[in-house]
Amino acid sequence: MKKKKSNMLKSEPKSQANDLNSHFSELRKRIVISLIIYVIATVLGFIFHRNILSLMVEPVTEINQLSQGLPVFTNITEFWSVVMKVSLLSGLLLSFPLISYQILAFVLPGLKNNEKKFIIILLPGSIISFYAGAAFGFFVLLPPAINFLVFFGGDISEPLIRIGSLVQLTINLMLWMGVCFQLPIIMYLLTSIKVVNAKKLSYFRKYFIIFSFVLGAVITPTFDPVNQIIVALPIMFLYEIGILLSRTKK
Repeated sequence: MKKKKSNMLKSEPKSQANDLNSHFSELRKRIVISLIIYVIATVLGFIFHRNILSLMVEPVTEINQLSQGLPVFTNITEFWSVVMKVSLLSGLLLSFPLISYQILAFVLPGLKNNEKKFIIILLPGSIISFYAGAAFGFFVLLPPAINFLVFFGGDISEPLIRIGSLVQLTINLMLWMGVCFQLPIIMYLLTSIKVVNAKKLSYFRKYFIIFSFVLGAVITPTFDPVNQIIVALPIMFLYEIGILLSRTKK
């Protein structure tokens, strides 16, 4: 009996060590696959960087009269830094769903059945929301923001837009709105883990309306109230969606 117990005690550390090695091996595998996916997506972004940049500079093609409608660069390395920034961002946007799948494949085996269902539903919704927010920032928010920033000077100054500042503004608006569109998912998650409930969220609605306009002022690089309203209204709408989702959790 003593020999059997000692053998069992010896086998347990070996089993734990094997499990730990297996987890590290699986983690290393998922990280390597994710890096390969991101590199391939970034290379694709670099290959098509001219198409992407053409889409980004379209809102200012009729503004820069001194440069035949094209944005300019004033530093010899500025255009290359813009190209790399656009390529890296494009790689992230393209590879994000596939990298998320790699994270799921690593995490799901260690979760309970109800936790698996929760993650499987939550993550795709978060990805779709981020893309929807980025699209809203580019197609809805960016054009009026550019018009306000450019024509605010009136007859006092002539606009000559740098491609670096234009791309940075575009990326900032897209990322900010992508994050803001995560609001219903975050509210649903907080309700699920019992941090808040639908009743409390409904109570804080009046405060969130003020917060939406403050956030709109932070996100938009303008002092134009129209642009702030364009940002604040969808954020308030997303808050209402979050309340509706929270009511499904009892």
